[in-house]
Amino acid sequence: MRNSLLNWKYEKLAGKLIENFAKRSIEAVYLPSREQVVPRLVELIPAGSTVASGGSLTLQETGARDLLKSGSYNYLDREAVSDSGEREEILRKAFWADFYLCSANAITLDGQILLLDGNCNRVAAVLFGPKRVILVVGMNKVVGDIDSAIERIKFIAPMNAKRLNLHTPCTATGFCMDCTSDERICGTYVTVSDSSRRKGRYTVMLVGEELGL
Repeated sequence: MRNSLLNWKYEKLAGKLIENFAKRSIEAVYLPSREQVVPRLVELIPAGSTVASGGSLTLQETGARDLLKSGSYNYLDREAVSDSGEREEILRKAFWADFYLCSANAITLDGQILLLDGNCNRVAAVLFGPKRVILVVGMNKVVGDIDSAIERIKFIAPMNAKRLNLHTPCTATGFCMDCTSDERICGTYVTVSDSSRRKGRYTVMLVGEELGL
């Protein structure tokens, strides 16, 4: 019963989000399950395309990263190298990619996308560089407004810091301490709120499951 109610709620929320994204010249689609993500990506990304991605638990959970590593694409995989210089070079090459894939930290009901980065490579690529940007986002990240989005991000940030094995105050307390640590991941907040000057650049895949953090 609970799952059917949640599915109903996600579907209704997604319908409203798609309308609001359209007003902002952002394309959005609703996929009820994570199993539908890879087939849709295959439709959107031509074989042989150069693709880059941000670090994302959602891309792992949906099988998107496995697709990118399948050999069908020229995947700029920063995780495939250990040398910091090579890694930096891959991050820079991402700006010339045909497609950039990532998730978001939160999405507001009126169609704004919020991102939080420490290194800023993801937010930079989302804002400028790659020809197309595809965001794969679980419906658990939908919130009412900007204030709720920031609150959600601060609540979740300690788990992301823990996942990345960082030594920040929040990994000890479990709560955002608004620290000044050298390893702080709460470096830059970015809001994508309109794409009228770049119609067709953004596609948001809203997935009717809890994905990522």
